[in-house]
Amino acid sequence: MVQARRIQQQRFAGRGFFCNAHMKPKDLRTYCSTSREARELLKSAITQLSLSGRAYDRILKLSRTIADLAGAEQIDVVHVAEAIQYRSLDRKLWG
Repeated sequence: MVQARRIQQQRFAGRGFFCNAHMKPKDLRTYCSTSREARELLKSAITQLSLSGRAYDRILKLSRTIADLAGAEQIDVVHVAEAIQYRSLDRKLWG
């Protein structure tokens, strides 16, 4: 976990923020490179779960954090799948 935080601090050095949660939508294009499979899964989840653009951004940020924890440069399908599971759980618990 400490290593993931270091990765984020290095990634955002001099940007005015220090972690994935603080990324703006324009930052997502720069810092959230995804595999084709990950993009397809995310697109499918947005459609099937009727998620908003804001939810898309939040899932992508969480996927970036999960990838950082795994030490991965690129967000892959397993990272997106895990983030979607957390989002689904959140919706069940909080409405």
